[in-house]
Amino acid sequence: MVKHIVFWRLKSRGDAQAREIDARDIKARIEAVRGKIPGMLLLEAGIDYSRTDSSFDVVLYSEFESRAALDGYQIHPAHQEMAAFIAERRSERAIVDYDV
Repeated sequence: MVKHIVFWRLKSRGDAQAREIDARDIKARIEAVRGKIPGMLLLEAGIDYSRTDSSFDVVLYSEFESRAALDGYQIHPAHQEMAAFIAERRSERAIVDYDV
């Protein structure tokens, strides 16, 4: 099994209201991918509430059957659409992929 975790800091970080809107929209887009990707076992999205300087604003946590399933997710049209939406709103991204 493979775990895939992605963190984003948002461009709207300095504007609390805009940040909340962007974070909610991103969370909804992530959750809309659930059940559409072959080999995806679990998908969660969360919005940070601590809002510290070292915090990221939104996180995606997912599990896949295999590295091949994760590779398929990366090129899947549902993921590509979600990723493009997020890319327009993020200032930073961090990713960790690992085998379990």
